[in-house]
Amino acid sequence: MTTRLNPITPPRHELRAEKARRNKEAALAAFIGKKAEIDEMLARLQALSDDHFNCHPDEAGWAMVGTLEHYASLLKRITDSAFGEGEHAR
Repeated sequence: MTTRLNPITPPRHELRAEKARRNKEAALAAFIGKKAEIDEMLARLQALSDDHFNCHPDEAGWAMVGTLEHYASLLKRITDSAFGEGEHAR
């Protein structure tokens, strides 16, 4: 049996295990927070799309097409990254 110098202090492996547990809990909380942030952005985008991006049919023109093209290109970068497609293909 090994005698520790300070019997009040827990062994190092217990300290490391506790630190790893707290780190994992913090990572999970951060993950859930970021997922909620993304879900909120997606819901807002869906609502904007459902409302035709606030564009009345009489107002639709090439400027609005350009705006939607810009939005689509940004979303494509995200989906390519998320699904390993385009420049992110393996």
